[in-house]
Amino acid sequence: MINDILKDKPTKLFLGMTAFFCCNALIAESIGTKIFSLEKLFGLPPANFTLFGESGLGFNLTCGVLLWPLEFVMTDIVNEYYGPKAVRRISYTAVALIAYAFLMYFMAIGVPPADFWRPIGVNNGIPDMQAAFSGIFGQGMRIIVGSLVAFMVSQLVDVTVFQRIKKATGEKHVWLRATGSTLVSQLIDSYIVLFIAFAGVFTWQEILAFGIMNYIYKATMAVILTPLIYLAEKRIEKYVGRDVAMRMKRTAMGKHEEPYTNIPAAG
Repeated sequence: MINDILKDKPTKLFLGMTAFFCCNALIAESIGTKIFSLEKLFGLPPANFTLFGESGLGFNLTCGVLLWPLEFVMTDIVNEYYGPKAVRRISYTAVALIAYAFLMYFMAIGVPPADFWRPIGVNNGIPDMQAAFSGIFGQGMRIIVGSLVAFMVSQLVDVTVFQRIKKATGEKHVWLRATGSTLVSQLIDSYIVLFIAFAGVFTWQEILAFGIMNYIYKATMAVILTPLIYLAEKRIEKYVGRDVAMRMKRTAMGKHEEPYTNIPAAG
């Protein structure tokens, strides 16, 4: 039976998408401890925006945002071909794996280090490897919880908005449902994580200002990456065949179709 399943192209495609989605989300969460300057990355002077009374604001972002836009793209592609239930399934899976990974990180931090290992990085400017390891992998619990809650809620919002736009427009305007759902969901995502992680640490004005700066970046990336949706659609149609791809889309919208799979019935 497993051989028959693995011969089915839509099934293999979904397994591949799920693996990438979960892996990409885990990497994004893991590298999120580093903050970088977007302006410096492109050799530009600081933006120095003023919002809600907070001046000197720039695009100082977590490294996780380098990968999160790909999650937006994957969410829309899975939603387009497999429907909202599939998106919810891979989102729950990703959250469970990320939570498991952070549990393992904290356990690894707590394991007593070997005496020779602590100073092993001195020649590379790392006086204490244990402190460095803890600093990189030991994100605060509020940040972890905030990030996971924001991810899960934004995914559910994205699914809902995407499907409503698709039902209103049909097969047309892929850019509208892909970009529109991302713009709505990422506004919510930006503020959930900030409120949970930093309420009481930053002022409300600071949280509102930081959220806007993050959202400007996410909204810009959502627009820039929209052509990837069309490219992915062409590749999927080429891989599974146009007829199968069209049936997958109609099934994802809840329309009754004959199964697109070529897996033989049991017995």
